[in-house]
Amino acid sequence: MGTHFITDDCVACGACEPVCPVSAISADDPVYLLDQETCTDCGACDDVCPVDAIKWEKTEG
Repeated sequence: MGTHFITDDCVACGACEPVCPVSAISADDPVYLLDQETCTDCGACDDVCPVDAIKWEKTEG
């Protein structure tokens, strides 16, 4: 198991928000936020991030 998260490297370009199939990403100040409760870890956001600011981390379980 694992989870995606957005790092401080985010440049708030907005590329990730529209590709999320469950609307788990929203604009915040100064970067975007990813709601880990809603996220299904599909990786669509990770694929489109131009600065590689979305990471996946292995979790226990």
